[in-house]
Amino acid sequence: MSGNGVAVSLRGVEKSFGGTRILSGIDIDIAAGEVHAFVGENGAGKSSLGKIIGGYYSADAGEVTVFGRAVARFSPREALQAGIAMIHQELQLVPHLTVAENVFLGQESNRGGLLVPGDLQRFAAIEATCGFHLDPRARVADLRIAERQKVEIMRAVARDARVIIMDEPTSSLTEDEAERLHQLIARLKGGGVTVIYVSHFLDHILANCDRVTVMRDGRVVRTSPVAGETKQSLVDSMLGRAATIGWPALPPMPAPGVAPVAEWRGVATATGLRDVSLVLRPGEIVGLIGLVGSGRTEIARAMFGADAITAGTYLIDGVETRGLGVPQAVRAGIALVPEDRRRQGLVLTQTTRPNVSLATLGAVSRFGLLQPGREKARVRAMIEHFGIVPAKVDGAVALYSGGNQQKVLLSKWAAARPRVLILDEPSRGVDIGARRRIHEFIVEMAAAGTGVVLISSELEEVINLSHRGYLMSDGRIFAEADCRSLTVEAALHRIFQEQNRQSASQGATLP
Repeated sequence: MSGNGVAVSLRGVEKSFGGTRILSGIDIDIAAGEVHAFVGENGAGKSSLGKIIGGYYSADAGEVTVFGRAVARFSPREALQAGIAMIHQELQLVPHLTVAENVFLGQESNRGGLLVPGDLQRFAAIEATCGFHLDPRARVADLRIAERQKVEIMRAVARDARVIIMDEPTSSLTEDEAERLHQLIARLKGGGVTVIYVSHFLDHILANCDRVTVMRDGRVVRTSPVAGETKQSLVDSMLGRAATIGWPALPPMPAPGVAPVAEWRGVATATGLRDVSLVLRPGEIVGLIGLVGSGRTEIARAMFGADAITAGTYLIDGVETRGLGVPQAVRAGIALVPEDRRRQGLVLTQTTRPNVSLATLGAVSRFGLLQPGREKARVRAMIEHFGIVPAKVDGAVALYSGGNQQKVLLSKWAAARPRVLILDEPSRGVDIGARRRIHEFIVEMAAAGTGVVLISSELEEVINLSHRGYLMSDGRIFAEADCRSLTVEAALHRIFQEQNRQSASQGATLP
């Protein structure tokens, strides 16, 4: 590969945190105008490598060259000046600012940092390129996580970067939205932009990337053309062994006569749910099947007491609940793993031990005093059970990979042994090994008698891991399906059919 054809070159790059080696002897050439994927298990070093290229970390040793210029110490601002922008897995937005203000942060036309009418025209041009249909005046704090991910993508496009690092860019997007992003990537590539694509979605990599670098334990296993790879070959290289790709067997479906552990009758909320009825039995996995914005997360939050129910009836073990809040829900044995683990699930200023213990402090306390020995033993058991890396009781959770952070969050509720477990995007941004462990955990919980509510933007995941599914659109459940005979294609067909019916109905009622 000639020097003129290389956008980014890394030679002998090393990186450590707190005495732990994260990257060792990294040698990669990333060609100008290619879509180059990084794959590997959580903790393999993919995101850390992306952050070195993007200026967020400095290499401890080795050489980084960008368009032929050697870089000693990079900052994000210097990286931008060199034509490199990064889309982070854990979104780096300012919540109280609007969409447009976040997109143009640091690039406002007005030197005082204020947006002017010309910026809105620039936003419209970027929106036309991306096709995300975002309101430039909407406050980012009010957006769903999938919409915030789109803002990150637009911000990178707005910087006219020559290299864009995309770290898990489709983790919260539906397949339709992901396809639009991949069309955008193809247009960027056509314009000579280099895209570094970090993802656990191997199908997306095989369909949209030119070359792939496989990483394991902070080292490069190999770099090769995607055309010569398969999903199985990538998985085997990532894990260092032959692995089976598939879904765990579900426990038997509970008998119809088993009394529900949770039931809704005609529930409505101020967050947009309308006349929702559902049933969850012990030992059953029920999937909420719909597109982003259909009301899936709103059901999860209301079941957990985070959002108030304004109409209808919520029964737990056949007893009606009124004014349910989060503390009452937790006492009733209801647990929620939210879609945004960093903002809503974990306490990143704390270590693994308190994060795992928070929901079960009573079990490791006596007379109101915490017993450190009991707590540590309980946390060690969870670390071993889930395979959390690093296996440290007092590890810094904020520095963990996404998959290991998710395992810590799941450990918190596994230790609590809930009667109802609500999982909102449980495998978002995790590698295939961690994903498999999470899927096994879901099945384990159901087999132990927990009623599980599963939400995922990956319809294949929610259908294959659920006994039954409720199909949703516009804040309503419009159908129930047996997931054993449901396909992704059939589910999408019914969802789009329902959306068309709703649009026709709304059109018919207009004056």
